[in-house]
Amino acid sequence: MTHLKHTKAASVLSLFTSGGTLICCALPALLVGIGAGAAMSSLVANVPQLVWFSEHKVVVFIFAACMLIVSGMLQWRARSLPCPVDPALAAACMKARKVSWRVYVFSVLIFLVGGFFAFVAPIIL
Repeated sequence: MTHLKHTKAASVLSLFTSGGTLICCALPALLVGIGAGAAMSSLVANVPQLVWFSEHKVVVFIFAACMLIVSGMLQWRARSLPCPVDPALAAACMKARKVSWRVYVFSVLIFLVGGFFAFVAPIIL
């Protein structure tokens, strides 16, 4: 059960690191795209740390990719771990696996959206 907890924790951590890719690239593109450039300007004025994410987007993406790889390896390893014999604990174990997998997939999707806005969209537009 402890391996599953580590896997779940890694999935949540990968969610936060891939969320950084959205902050650096997708959020500014979305706000400017919907005509809320003034809101983006106000956001940057009040939270100047957001500029750091944009200035260091390659580092942010490399770190997020590393976290996703580690989380994916833990997911792969945990897929065949035995669950307890007790039906209630077995159900909790299976639920934790499903939640962890969903969080991981969601993290990968966030990473891909952020990557699109950081590296592909500027070339297209």
